[in-house]
Amino acid sequence: MSVITRSRATTLGGLAVVGVSALVLAGCAGGGSDDSGDSGDAAGPVEDMTLTIGTALPQTGNLAFLGPPEEAGVAYAAAQINEVSDTTGLSMDVVYGDSGDTDNKAYETEIPRLLGEDVSAIIGAASSGVSLQFIDQVTGAGVIQFSPANTSDAFTTYDDGGLYFRTAPSDVLQGEVLGNLIAADGAQTLGMIVLNDSYGTGLAGYVQEAFEAAGGEVVAQPTYNTGDTTFDAQINEVLAADPDAIALITFEEITTILPSLFGQFPAENMYFVDGNLSNFGDEFPEGSLTGAKGTLPGLSIDTLGEFTGELDAFLEEEGSDPLEEYSYAAESFDATVLLALASLASGSTDPADIAASLQEVSGGTGDGETCTSYAECADIIVGGGTADYDGVSGPITFDEVGDPTEASIGIYEYGDDNTYAAWQG
Repeated sequence: MSVITRSRATTLGGLAVVGVSALVLAGCAGGGSDDSGDSGDAAGPVEDMTLTIGTALPQTGNLAFLGPPEEAGVAYAAAQINEVSDTTGLSMDVVYGDSGDTDNKAYETEIPRLLGEDVSAIIGAASSGVSLQFIDQVTGAGVIQFSPANTSDAFTTYDDGGLYFRTAPSDVLQGEVLGNLIAADGAQTLGMIVLNDSYGTGLAGYVQEAFEAAGGEVVAQPTYNTGDTTFDAQINEVLAADPDAIALITFEEITTILPSLFGQFPAENMYFVDGNLSNFGDEFPEGSLTGAKGTLPGLSIDTLGEFTGELDAFLEEEGSDPLEEYSYAAESFDATVLLALASLASGSTDPADIAASLQEVSGGTGDGETCTSYAECADIIVGGGTADYDGVSGPITFDEVGDPTEASIGIYEYGDDNTYAAWQG
């Protein structure tokens, strides 16, 4: 259904910048229904329009560490949207919900609850495997599903009626960067421990493809299932293969796996991914992870310093706890802003109208005026122009199937305190 080409990844310090172009054949994806009139032609402020969105982000489950930064990104964006509602006519209400994981299945009760709130869009889930559990339910109800963190390539060709979008790039890109990084570090053999879901096996496949293209060999690749609590078999299989490097393609199960690797495998030859890259701090003995590396889609955390500082100040003003992680906060912020801009551009809160305008406000149609904040973009739209939002997480620029066409993959390295910083290699 689609042909994707990508440029060769180039590493700039701690950032691998990857360009993507997609050619999608006619009929592969819809753009929403056309029964709403002049979608995208609204000019001037809209009177008393309230956009209600929901979130299905991980408050529980094996990605619960991603929930706080993602929800904070949504809340901060909504506050900025509501701050200028008197001039735009658009305000936003957010109904928060828990996606859980495929073990506790929180989504089974939360998604019906969110749909019952008459939301126009649901932001989530973080996990690709979880999103695949309810994407048909959400898009089948005519509601937009917009993930800040789904990276599985399964969504690129998924039959979603033009109602699925994401601000995170496909694992095709992260796999290429990680596989090449491991090879460039001198490893000739690689072992992997892999979560057996669409995210884990998909990402592992692209890591293997890149690593083998660079002349390496994958010597062990055991998998495990969500909900598993012991990983001795997988650890023993990988160690028995005596690889030069180990890639851990997991979620929060990493905290159970790592203690069994400490002392048996050098940390500087371990590699993490976005599903488990976390600031572990004193959860492990000092120096346990020194030299380990990992990849995370999005601009470098160092580059995002201004945004994360503003986010922390916002949370303090709201009386909320400070964040310990910032992964996918920027992508969640941008998803929320884009939904509001598309609603404003279409003059509607109908999901089909919003979906039809999302590519335009992201710059995907190529005829907008570049802007970098909700207020700036909203001014352009209210004035009768076309906005092209370049977000905190990057330019975004949706293609016809709701995938971002430009992406950055951050490369990080752990220090003695078991926290990570941008790699300086």
